[in-house]
Amino acid sequence: MFMNLLVAQLRNQDPSSPMDTNQMISQTTQLATMEKLTSMDKVALENFSLQMRTAAAAMIGQTVSWLDKDGTTKSGIAESVSFASGVPVVKVGEVNIPLDQISGVNTPADNIPKQA
Repeated sequence: MFMNLLVAQLRNQDPSSPMDTNQMISQTTQLATMEKLTSMDKVALENFSLQMRTAAAAMIGQTVSWLDKDGTTKSGIAESVSFASGVPVVKVGEVNIPLDQISGVNTPADNIPKQA
């Protein structure tokens, strides 16, 4: 992309008034910086997506809490997770809860090790 812009700029510059070398270097640096920032943004989004998937998968077998449409707190054991949409969806019984709507996670009492 950067090379295409540079070539287009060179083709379309006025021969009687060529671009200043310092200005060209400055624009080249700005374009390269923008390209790197765009690449870093993509990597950050991919990392965030992976973190959401990992967090959702760790909830399987745990008791999760969420607010239903009426504002009532509900809870149940997370049975599975779907990654079909942008935000992972945790399934509790017949209810599908998007990860960003889960308000708490607890280990069920029967999974807590007993102390001697």
